[in-house]
Amino acid sequence: MKTLKISPIRHVRLFSTSNTTTTTSTTNPSSISNRVARSELEREFDPDKALSIYSSVSDHSNRTRDLTIKRLAKSHRFSEIETLIESQKESPKITEEAFLSTLIRSYGRAGMFDHALRTFDQMEELGTPRSVFSFNSLLLACKVDQVPKVFNEISEKYKISPDKISYGILVKSYCESGSPESALTVLKEMEEKNVEITAITYTVLFDALYKKGNIEEGDKIWKEMAEKGLLDVTAFNVKIMRAHLGSPKDVLLLIDEMKLLGLNPDAITYNNLLICYCNNDLIEEAKKVYESFEENKCVPNVATFTNIIYHLCKNGDFDKGFEVFEDSLKRDKLPKFTSMKYLVQGLFEKSKLEEVKKVISIAKKKSPPIFVNGWKKIERDLGLNVEKEPAPEETSSVPA
Repeated sequence: MKTLKISPIRHVRLFSTSNTTTTTSTTNPSSISNRVARSELEREFDPDKALSIYSSVSDHSNRTRDLTIKRLAKSHRFSEIETLIESQKESPKITEEAFLSTLIRSYGRAGMFDHALRTFDQMEELGTPRSVFSFNSLLLACKVDQVPKVFNEISEKYKISPDKISYGILVKSYCESGSPESALTVLKEMEEKNVEITAITYTVLFDALYKKGNIEEGDKIWKEMAEKGLLDVTAFNVKIMRAHLGSPKDVLLLIDEMKLLGLNPDAITYNNLLICYCNNDLIEEAKKVYESFEENKCVPNVATFTNIIYHLCKNGDFDKGFEVFEDSLKRDKLPKFTSMKYLVQGLFEKSKLEEVKKVISIAKKKSPPIFVNGWKKIERDLGLNVEKEPAPEETSSVPA
């Protein structure tokens, strides 16, 4: 197995599995907390820098490990991922099924299912009890088309009785692979075995049926959920996502139905209403929805800002678009690239150069690296590029 190209000291720190609590920032000045590391890793996309941040944590959380693995997987550095995860098998916690299951899921997030399966098969050797809990972690580590085969073969091999979560993962796999009809068969099996069908499983299924155009079967599932009292905000939002392509009246009726059931519409609900108004050229109504978020006890998210800015710009209201952009900054929710690009172009055409510079400057600082070059190109195309090439060093004329 290929080893990491790092110094021996860093290797000890990076892959330490010590479970003691005496190692703190007082005894180890370079150590940082999981909270700080998580915050830094969420903003850091360079895999080497991500590894450096990870190595600075004395006792790693699942989140810091997974963020680091995500950065490494993006660069196809799978041998380093293997080294990182395998080192965790030396931890005293490896005999805990919950801990080992996090390693299985980490391999899954990296797209390394063979390694996830190998870890699952090693549980006796590692002294870890095996149950449906780790089985579900293995299912989550599968690619969509692998789930049915693994579900059947592994449950039979290890005499595991799948639970409602196991079946939910199976239903989702069929839906995501475009076979919701097969998922309907799974529901019948669950009913025969008296396994609870959760609201999440129902929702995934009726969403897939609607997307495939099987409205009749989708409505049957919706009706069954209603009869069992399983309709929740998520289920309504899925239905509203379908309705928002039509008339605002249809969306408003569903929102009224939610409220009658005592459910509180959330940001996703109002985002869909906002988009529905925009799609029907009712921009003033869309503005009212945006301005009523706080009144409705909802927090606007990235999708909110992205959509309202895009449609405001489409309607030529760049001043309001810039106002919304500034609102997004107060909430640390940077809109998507395309919406900000339209905003910049519109403001430039109105000779609002200070506003243009502000949007581009903030976008370059806060956007992922993949978009930074795009912003630099826009800046050059608009003739606003203030970055100059460094002047060549002058050769000293003073004799040595």
